[in-house]
Amino acid sequence: MLSIKDVSAGYGKSLAVHDVSLEVKKGEVVVLLGANGAGKSTILRTISGAIKPAKGQIFFDGQQITGKKPHEIVQRGVIHVQEGRGILSRMTVRENLEMGAFLRSDSEGINCDLERVFKKFPRLQERLGQSAGTLSGGEQQMLAIGRGIMANPKLLILDEPSLGLSPAFVEFIFESIREFREKDHYTILLVEQNANQALEVADRGYVLQTGRLVMEGTGQDLLCNVDLQQAYLGGGCTT
Repeated sequence: MLSIKDVSAGYGKSLAVHDVSLEVKKGEVVVLLGANGAGKSTILRTISGAIKPAKGQIFFDGQQITGKKPHEIVQRGVIHVQEGRGILSRMTVRENLEMGAFLRSDSEGINCDLERVFKKFPRLQERLGQSAGTLSGGEQQMLAIGRGIMANPKLLILDEPSLGLSPAFVEFIFESIREFREKDHYTILLVEQNANQALEVADRGYVLQTGRLVMEGTGQDLLCNVDLQQAYLGGGCTT
C-alpha cells in the first residue's frame, strides 16, 4: 500500500533522513523505532506532504505521491495523527470529530464511522459538548485518533500515541491499535518510543538511527533481537 524508495528529506539544506526505503502492506501494523532525533517524525511528515523530499519517491496505492500537497494526500486516504495530538482545544469534542470528516460527503459512511469511534472510545460520546482543551491527556489522544478515523483512512499514521499518558491509558491505546488491525482491518504506520509494546502489536518494524535505517524484521524478531534489546527495549522477548 505504501512504498518509500531511497528517500532523503529534512529542513532547508539540512537532511534528517538519508536514503530510507520501507513499505507498509495493506492490513499491517508497521512500527518505526529510533531514539529522539533519529528522523522518525521527519519521515512521517514527508509521507503526509508537510516536507518535500530532497530525493527519492513515495508511492501510495500504486500511485506516486512524492511532493503532493498535504490536502491531496489526505484525499487519497493517508491520515496523519501527529505527535502532540493537535486537537482544536476551543472546539467541542463533537466539532473536532466533525472536522475529521471535513473532506467527506458520504453522510451514511460518516455516521457509521462516528458510531465506530463511540464504540472504541465511549468516553468521547459522554463528552460530546465539552471543550476539547478540558479533556485529560488520555481523552485528548482518543479524540485525536477518533478524528483520524472520521477521515476514513486507508493508511492511519500515528506519531507517538502513548506520549505523556498514564500506564493505564498506554495499555488502552495499544489494545485499541491491536483491535484496529484485527477487527477493523486498518493499515497503520506507527512511530512510538514505547518499543516493547509497539513491537508486540506490530506485524513488522524498522529501526532508524541518525537518519538511516539500520534494522528491520517482524515484530517478534525485533522484540527478541539482542542488540535492539540493549539499545531500546531493556527486557527479554516472549516466544
